[in-house]
Amino acid sequence: MLGTIITPTSGHCEIAGIRTDIDPGEARRQIGFLSGNTKLYGRLTPKEVLEYFGRLYGMPLRTIADRTEELADMLDMRRFITRRCDALSTGQLQKVSIARVLLHDPPVLILDEPTLGLDIMTSRAILDFIVAAKQRHRSIIFSTHYMTEAELLCDRIGLIYEGTILAEGSQEALYEQTDTANLKDAFLLMVDRQTREWAE
Repeated sequence: MLGTIITPTSGHCEIAGIRTDIDPGEARRQIGFLSGNTKLYGRLTPKEVLEYFGRLYGMPLRTIADRTEELADMLDMRRFITRRCDALSTGQLQKVSIARVLLHDPPVLILDEPTLGLDIMTSRAILDFIVAAKQRHRSIIFSTHYMTEAELLCDRIGLIYEGTILAEGSQEALYEQTDTANLKDAFLLMVDRQTREWAE
């Protein structure tokens, strides 16, 4: 819904003060949306992918070229930026996908499992980038199954199980609420509580 792909059945969403139901095009320009379902065009190179999406965003060609250079350095993509996407590894494709999301430098990032299936070094590079984006005052919605990533990156956390929000708040608040010292234990304790409630 925040990505303007699904329309809410009630209520409305706002991105950077823009209602998605009133001006979805402008709302989209405020978002960098990375989904596990997003695919790249295999016959294009990463450089061509970025030019294509930059033009969709209405960016001037000079700006696209400058941002491509910047992102190639930031995400260590120089070695493969002119190779076709269908010849890239999973980690390289994920870097290209993230570059596509960041190309127009949006104030809001929605990242769904950005490190899923990646090797340790690629995961670290992506997490380092997210930390840097956070320091640049970007708003980030970050979905992950890896509790250590949430502990490292997130200021506010929502724990979700079977489509139900079990709890939300700061790490410290969740630890206090469950008398635990890490998110994994807090999550498991809350799941146990919820499962018992459902069974009663």
